[in-house]
Amino acid sequence: MNKPSSVRALEDLGRVRLSKSFFMRDFLYSEISQIERIPNIPDYPDRAIEAGRQLCERLLEPLQDRFGRLVIRSAYRAPAVNAKGAENNNQYSCAANEKNYASHIWDYPDADGYLGATACIVVPALLPWYDQKGDWTPLAWWIHDNLPYASQFWFPKLAAFNLRWSGNPSTLPSIGTYVINPHTGDRTALVKGGVAALSLDQRKRIVEPWLISLG
Repeated sequence: MNKPSSVRALEDLGRVRLSKSFFMRDFLYSEISQIERIPNIPDYPDRAIEAGRQLCERLLEPLQDRFGRLVIRSAYRAPAVNAKGAENNNQYSCAANEKNYASHIWDYPDADGYLGATACIVVPALLPWYDQKGDWTPLAWWIHDNLPYASQFWFPKLAAFNLRWSGNPSTLPSIGTYVINPHTGDRTALVKGGVAALSLDQRKRIVEPWLISLG
């Protein structure tokens, strides 16, 4: 598929089904694109579709099957959109393009030539627990123990987080955060270089009360 240059072609891209529940159009909206008037259109749609399918099938669909509807906050970014977000000391909280290849920029591979894809999502099923206890870690640990993610990064508003799939076999899982962890009182990474800060039994003791609260 060529880069869309007409409304009809962009509509066709948006209609591409990435998985059971998700279509390409779900991932193309960008506030940066809207305000800065920069089209958020992949240069290489076939690559974006390939990476998006892996993200959806391996991560988003299993997560939605278990916890209900997901909300997509931010996902695909065209290089020009991401570059605008990274200007002026990350004015819109975007890392440089080179750091976002195979992440938010789905259609450009990483330095090793592998594709990847990131979506910033909200899981509404977590919000009552998060609002009451300020604890986002049960979902982070559940994902760690159940899904083949490359990275998670958590934000304070709505307990939104970046969830990344990577096709690079050398990628080690990581879980970083801008949110205080109520169990430790700090923002230390839960997983760094593939190594979890807690044992499986310790993780289960955090996850299980939240799962029980879901009924």
